[in-house]
Amino acid sequence: MSRSPATSSLLHQPRAVWAVAFAAVIAFMGIGLVDPILPAISAQLDASPTQAELLFTSYLLVTGLAMLVTSWVSGRIGARRTLLIGLGLVVVFAACAGAAGDVNTIIGLRAGWGLGNALFISTALATIVGAAAGGAGNAIILYEAALGLGIAIGPLLGGLLGEVSWRAPFFGTAALMAIAFVALLVMHRDDTTPRVRVPLRAPFSALRRERGLRRLAVTAVLYNIGFFTLLAYTPFPLGFGAIELGLTFFGWGVGVAVTSVWVAPLLTARYRRTSVLAVTLALLSADLLAAAAAVGSPSALVVCVVVGGLLLGVLNTVFTEAVMEATDLPRTVASSAYSSVRFLGGAVAPPLAAWLASQAGDWLPYTVAAAAVLAGAIVVRASRDLLARVDAHLAESPAVEAVAISVGDAA
Repeated sequence: MSRSPATSSLLHQPRAVWAVAFAAVIAFMGIGLVDPILPAISAQLDASPTQAELLFTSYLLVTGLAMLVTSWVSGRIGARRTLLIGLGLVVVFAACAGAAGDVNTIIGLRAGWGLGNALFISTALATIVGAAAGGAGNAIILYEAALGLGIAIGPLLGGLLGEVSWRAPFFGTAALMAIAFVALLVMHRDDTTPRVRVPLRAPFSALRRERGLRRLAVTAVLYNIGFFTLLAYTPFPLGFGAIELGLTFFGWGVGVAVTSVWVAPLLTARYRRTSVLAVTLALLSADLLAAAAAVGSPSALVVCVVVGGLLLGVLNTVFTEAVMEATDLPRTVASSAYSSVRFLGGAVAPPLAAWLASQAGDWLPYTVAAAAVLAGAIVVRASRDLLARVDAHLAESPAVEAVAISVGDAA
C-alpha cells in the first residue's frame, strides 16, 4: 500500500529534525523517570521520604528559575548552542547522580539536570519548526509525538531499569542524552532558527504589570500542588516495586499525552477556556479526595493516578493557552514568566506531602492537595472578568497549541 503524500512528507525530514525530536523524547522522559525509584533511593540510601522528594524539588525549582532566562540565552547564543549546552548539562548531572553515594548529593545534581532540561525544552520546538520539511504543521506533529512518547515511556523505562538498580535510570538517561548530543552535533550543523532578543528583565516586568498573568500564575501554583502530590508522593503509599510503579505511571503518562494533544483542543474549540479550567480543576480536586479515601487500596489508588493523568493533560495545555491570550506580551515572555512561578507549587508539593503524611497518615497529603486545587478553581471563577480576553477566541491555531503543550509539560 502506498503512503499518502502527507505521510510521506512527514516522514521525509532533514536529519537535524530527527536529531532534535529524538533528544526531545529523552528530555520529556525525565519528567517521570525518577518516580519508580523513589522508594528504593529512600531505602538504600537511608533517606526519609521527605529527603527523597527533594529530588523533585531541586529539579523543579531550578527549572522554574531557568525559565526566566532561557529566551534571553537563546536569543544571544543561538538555538543550536542552547540545545547542545542543555543536553550536555543533562548528560553530566545525570551521570554524576548515578554515581553519587548519598541522597543530598543527588538532590544537588538534580538541580543541574533541571537547568539543562529547561535550556533544551524551551528551545526544541522553535528548532524543529525552523528546520522541518512540509511546513509548521508537520513540525508540530513530530514535536507532539516526541512529547507523548517521552511522557509515557519515562516512568516505564525508569521502572525497568530500577529493577536492576536505583542508579540505572540515571546512567541510562545520561547514555541516551549523550547519543542525542552527538547526533545533534553531527546532524544539525546549520542553525536557521531566527534569534529573537528578549530583555533579561522582560518576565519580571510581565509579572509586575499584568494582573491577568499574575492571577493565572497563582492558580497554577495551587494546581501544581495537586499535580506533584499525585506524581511524586504516590509511589510511597502504593508500596509497589520499581516495575509495577513504572507501569502505573506509564498509564499516567499515556493519559497526560492523549488529553494534552487531542482532548484539550476539542474542549477549547467548544467551551470557554476559563470554564474548562474551572471544571477540570474541580474534577481533579475530586480525584485527589478519592485518592485520600482509597489510599489503603493500591488498585483504587492506581485508578486515581490514571484518571488524574487524563485531567492533568487537559489542564497543562489549557493553562498555557490561557496565559498566551491573557496579555499582549510576546508569547515567549508570557510563558517564561508564568512557568517560573507555577513551578513553585511543583517544588513545594513533594516534600510537603511527605511531611504531612508523617504527621497524620497517607490520606492527608491528598486532602491538602485537593483543597489547593479547589482553591485554584475558585480563583479562576472569581477572575472571569479579569480574564475575559482569554475567552475571546475559542479555537487556537495549531502553532499556538503546540507551544502551549510544550511549555505546559516542561516540568
